[in-house]
Amino acid sequence: MYTLKELQNIISTAILKEKLGREPFSLYEPITYTLESGGKRVRPALVLMACNLFSDRIEQALKPAIGIEIFHNFTLLHDDIMDQADIRRGVPAVHKKWNESTAILSGDAMFIKAYDYFLDCESPNFRTILKVFNNTALEVCEGQQYDMEFESRENVSEAEYLRMIELKTSVLLAAALKIGALVGGASEKDANLLYEFGRNIGLAFQLQDDFLDVYGDPSVFGKQIGGDIMANKKTFLLIKALELAKEKKLEDLKYWISKTEVVREEKVAAVTTIFNKLDIQKIVQNRILELTQKALDQLDLIQVENDKKIELKNFAGKLINREN
Repeated sequence: MYTLKELQNIISTAILKEKLGREPFSLYEPITYTLESGGKRVRPALVLMACNLFSDRIEQALKPAIGIEIFHNFTLLHDDIMDQADIRRGVPAVHKKWNESTAILSGDAMFIKAYDYFLDCESPNFRTILKVFNNTALEVCEGQQYDMEFESRENVSEAEYLRMIELKTSVLLAAALKIGALVGGASEKDANLLYEFGRNIGLAFQLQDDFLDVYGDPSVFGKQIGGDIMANKKTFLLIKALELAKEKKLEDLKYWISKTEVVREEKVAAVTTIFNKLDIQKIVQNRILELTQKALDQLDLIQVENDKKIELKNFAGKLINREN
């Protein structure tokens, strides 16, 4: 069995060898720039890792793995435009280095190139694999749409939020695992169990992201805490707080949400204090543990030797704990 690090290196090496450019080169230059700018290659590595659970021939999963990585990076190009994010992986986002029109068109080309790599997948399960990818691509768009709609909605339920992050984040991790398993010759049952493992780990990952934005150590988390609070972003923490707060606490919380001109430190401290009084920290941590355990339970049901599952269990822990 390969380690996650070995698979990430295999993917990175394979991507650097790919020649995606042709005339007009101005269309393809941003694609190369995006793919070479880094990233942890987690999703394509999961394709190979899932394949490796059922087969030693991971090379048969290399093309769809690259397709998954190209698709993931395509979503980032468009996300950065919608979010007006200027930096991606420490370098200027494509829409800043070039312009928005170029980022949109190059992103569209990336989506098409992702299909090219899937078409090179020689597997008896090819049609099923392509259907998984198609459905996942559409779900990611649905998740992004929900995310945008939630920005202007006053009330978002816990169930709605979990569905949004499932679509926006979890399903691509889950699909990467299912596709790799199908390429490796897994049964439908085992492939679906791997999908559920990835879906629940993805949900736990996003809730941990919400948690760290409030309670994380900036030197470890990699960014200033409180960004979601300042943006009044409807994270799991805020949604639960609005659900549980009564009378004075609810009044105070709504005051800070509605206040337009504030001192950052003052607002972050005030909202965090309300979270603490409502025990939101414990609630989100318990939900993360619940989702993680559910994922591991599903992994345990897969019909392969337990020692083959060790790397996936390690991956789950590293993902949740933000370890490289």
